[in-house]
Amino acid sequence: MALAVIYSRARSGIDAPLVTVEVHVANGLPALNIVGLPETAVKESKDRVRGAIQNCHFNFPAQRITVNLAPADLPKEGGRFDLAIALGILAASGQIPCDNLDRYECIGELSLGGELRPIIGVLPVAICSRDCQRQLILPKENTKEAALVKGIEILPAAHLLDVCRHLSGQKLIETTYQHPQPIEIQHDTDFSDVHGQYHVKRAFEIAAAGAHNLLMLGPPGTGKSMLASRLPTILPSLTEQQAQETAAIASISNQGLDVDNWLRPPYRAPHHTASAAALVGGGSNPRPGEISLSHHGALFLDELPEFDRKVLEVLREPLETGHITISRAARQVDFPAQFQLIAAMNPCPCGYLGDASGRCHCSSEQVLRYRSKISGPLLDRIDMHLEVPRVSHEVLRKGSEEGEESSATIRARVIAARDVALARSGKANAALSAKEVKLHCELSEAGDKLLAQAMERFGLSNRAYHRILKLARTIADLANSQDIEIAHLSEAIGYRKFDRKN
Repeated sequence: MALAVIYSRARSGIDAPLVTVEVHVANGLPALNIVGLPETAVKESKDRVRGAIQNCHFNFPAQRITVNLAPADLPKEGGRFDLAIALGILAASGQIPCDNLDRYECIGELSLGGELRPIIGVLPVAICSRDCQRQLILPKENTKEAALVKGIEILPAAHLLDVCRHLSGQKLIETTYQHPQPIEIQHDTDFSDVHGQYHVKRAFEIAAAGAHNLLMLGPPGTGKSMLASRLPTILPSLTEQQAQETAAIASISNQGLDVDNWLRPPYRAPHHTASAAALVGGGSNPRPGEISLSHHGALFLDELPEFDRKVLEVLREPLETGHITISRAARQVDFPAQFQLIAAMNPCPCGYLGDASGRCHCSSEQVLRYRSKISGPLLDRIDMHLEVPRVSHEVLRKGSEEGEESSATIRARVIAARDVALARSGKANAALSAKEVKLHCELSEAGDKLLAQAMERFGLSNRAYHRILKLARTIADLANSQDIEIAHLSEAIGYRKFDRKN
């Protein structure tokens, strides 16, 4: 047979579009040409494939070989097509059977000796292979990641010869592997480490229960970063669907995927020197940024005003829509970005404005210029604004008389409140649409009057109105109250401090 067809998968965002590898062997001057919009690493596969075939003691055809990667308008990158190209050449030259090749999808990079090397982005490939009801041949090192997908048939191979023996029926590849089992998430930190700051810990509990965005303002050393780093200890575990979405993003990034802790909500804390592309994603072949890597998790931005203002402004749309679309001249990629923003900032450039020590010497103009780095539209999208004061030396040394609550205790309340929200609307309260807010966040006549007075007095926006209602709904859920009471609404209004006109 002079023509062989093998199925493989490319990478496009978090999708894995099907690539049909067509290999034609014809008479003519010996040559190997790869067409179908291959980038440099794909073009170089001809040398890897030739070395692997010859070192496995197969015959590399001294003929004209044409490899077509279809569809031709889809960019192909990396060494993931090596195995498919090698099998196509061997099948087209009659060295391995061509029967039933349509039952498989092949992916993996080859060494010159024929060993299969792991690739990145296996999880999206496994999902698409399962949906197409094909068996997936892949490097053995990628087995654990692919096994996260239930209902898929995986053929993990260590060498090109293993694959050829399987296709020839000489020695079948064992398909025995274990799906990763959920394990109890262990944390090195705990909220019991934080002494005092009771109203701040209360705010973090509300933020975790409803997936609300939160901004902390306070002088240096008051525990803002310490509190933020403990947020993952009270967040509920991801559902399997959420974990699969998050794992797919991690799989295609350079960060890698921690298979053992794949149910843990992601927590990202980029440095303030991060660029806009680092936060939202980018590149000629778009990769996910920090907001996508924290999908269904939390993104902590410390020293918020130190970020470039243009960098912060790119967060506005993802905070509202829950996804980011990266457009390039040749292609457009959409990444999910449903993240919870936790931010921290100092009250002034020196950080000591309002501190009892009286060390601040910043002028009003300097303070205004410093705070104006956070635009009104961005501030309006943050549900909770919180001041973090210093705690006394006595509290810092001894803690409270009753002892500090552990993360496990707080997490139990968070999970109970989140379960109430999921049973009611199928999502966290922060993700409610305007229609759902009207349906699930109904106020009494007194509550409606109180909110109207707050809107008028503080000059709050319509977006702030909806965010206050969502926040009040979460506070009511934590109190196990079906209705939003005046106390719940008052507490929610109290968290809108920094965007008031007076």
